[in-house]
Amino acid sequence: MYPLAIVTEYDGTAFVGFQIQSNGRSVQEVLNGALSKLYKTEINITGCSRTDSGVHARGHVSSLNVPFYIPEEKIPLAVNQFLPDDVCVRKAFYTKEGFSARFDSLGKRYIYRIYTGDVRSPLHARYSYFTSYRPDMDLMREAASVMVGEHDFAAFCASGSSAVTTVRKINSVDVRYSPCDPDLIEIEVIGEAFLYNMVRIMAGTILYAGIGKISKEDIKDALTSPSRAKTGKTLPPQGLTLEEVYYGDDIRAQS
Repeated sequence: MYPLAIVTEYDGTAFVGFQIQSNGRSVQEVLNGALSKLYKTEINITGCSRTDSGVHARGHVSSLNVPFYIPEEKIPLAVNQFLPDDVCVRKAFYTKEGFSARFDSLGKRYIYRIYTGDVRSPLHARYSYFTSYRPDMDLMREAASVMVGEHDFAAFCASGSSAVTTVRKINSVDVRYSPCDPDLIEIEVIGEAFLYNMVRIMAGTILYAGIGKISKEDIKDALTSPSRAKTGKTLPPQGLTLEEVYYGDDIRAQS
């Protein structure tokens, strides 16, 4: 068997999330089916992140074992012929024995997009959250800066989480206008690990700070004495995209 990793892009609109579930179509199920057709045997992949229903990915990583060798540069084209239009394999590479896309991850980069035009945009609707407010970017950046570092993010976690601890380390939070559209705000979050709905709650909190609904001090309080009442709402899933997953330099198979 050959250990392999695949980097996948998908539009999460019509998926119940990455992980296989009984209540609908999942990315994992679709990828398993396409890879099983290519390799003519049952393939089961392990994903780096579950991603919720409606959340998108540009750089989701999965690990798997395959029964025979195909040059890695040819694998995306070979697999994609079996995949629907809303998911594709962008890249594949052979890894060292025992590599796990989930457990070997060193961190992830997400972007939450907020569209702030005068009226809603059908062309942005699938990939951003629309608000008619014009948030103050300086206030949003101040709020974002409070979240950087290692904190107890219990107030930024939706109910139903099975996490052993709610302490997480956030490396950076950047708030900027998109270079593609001056009405589109991007909240980029890089961290080692995340709680259930954590990035969506962070984005909602930063937005609320930008429109004056909560203060920088409220956020500081929420990180020291966790209170969901001092954070913003959980923004809907369509604005969130998993952009990139980080690993060490030693995950590739030695040639």
